[in-house]
Amino acid sequence: MSMSAKFHLSGLLACLLLPLTAAAGDFEVLHRYTLGGEGGWDYLSYDAPSHRLFISRGQHVQVVDPRSGSVVGDIPDTPGVHGIALAPELDKGFTSNGRDNSVSVFTASSLKTTGKIATPLGQNPDFIAYDESTKQVLAFNGRSHNASVIDAVGEKLVATIALAGKPEAAVPDGRGMVFVDIEDKNALQAINLKTGAVVATWPLAGCDEPAGLAMDRAARRLFVGCHNSTLLVVNADTGKTVAQLPIGEGVDANAFDAQRQLVFSSQGDGTLAVIHAAGADSFKVQQTVATARGARTMAVNAADHQVYLVTAEFDEQPPAQGQTRPRRTMKPGSFTLLVVGEK
Repeated sequence: MSMSAKFHLSGLLACLLLPLTAAAGDFEVLHRYTLGGEGGWDYLSYDAPSHRLFISRGQHVQVVDPRSGSVVGDIPDTPGVHGIALAPELDKGFTSNGRDNSVSVFTASSLKTTGKIATPLGQNPDFIAYDESTKQVLAFNGRSHNASVIDAVGEKLVATIALAGKPEAAVPDGRGMVFVDIEDKNALQAINLKTGAVVATWPLAGCDEPAGLAMDRAARRLFVGCHNSTLLVVNADTGKTVAQLPIGEGVDANAFDAQRQLVFSSQGDGTLAVIHAAGADSFKVQQTVATARGARTMAVNAADHQVYLVTAEFDEQPPAQGQTRPRRTMKPGSFTLLVVGEK
């Protein structure tokens, strides 16, 4: 995953045309907490038991209490960290370190690093997920197009699973299956962790560069955020697309609140799509929340029905010679946590 997002005026205008509602229970930005600190960012993970938010920050993981906006800890020495997978019943956490091809292991309660697991066949570990049914961690490797499977109890690499292309986000179903976006093939793949094999590959018609991924485990529906400002709802058993909805531009994360039956999609253009699931195959964009430019990744607190997003302010300079994109530098001290919740 690139640490920068794509922003185009056309996409922003399109997202502003998405349906809005004014009913009670609408979402808005409740708090903006300036966290500061060094490093860019990628994925976020929320630990409900401890009320702590884990934020990847390039070379370290910042740990925050989102109720107060206070930084409560830090996990160092995670070179090129992209994501954090939490195993609450084991009191463990795992980070995917893209720059040194490793997964760090830490004790969740103390935040102390206890070891590092090399992924020699897995180059550039990016998204990382934990499956509680098999107690396995999967680090999805962007450069080598495979997944490193780690025994979370024994803290050792047990397998490397080849994939059809560049993996992006992934989600376990709690039954031993894991689903993963294949970004450069516009496809979804299903992995059976009990056999250690890919058991299905489903093309995603109408989806360009699938990025975000979440799941309604009860209804067996997958929510795929696509870079052509589209969210697909896919049957997790058949691979069939059952709904297609508009979202903003620059999606990087999706999440699902099972109690409220809400799908969230966060975009780098500064929008958060809130989609209501009226049934297994019936969906409607309930609201488009204005967040902040760059707030493309998120985590959900399902107990309080809040969404956490992060962003920062940037200075832009003209593109370097031979380049087309502006050079962007994060303003010191501007890294910010947004808390979105119901009014």
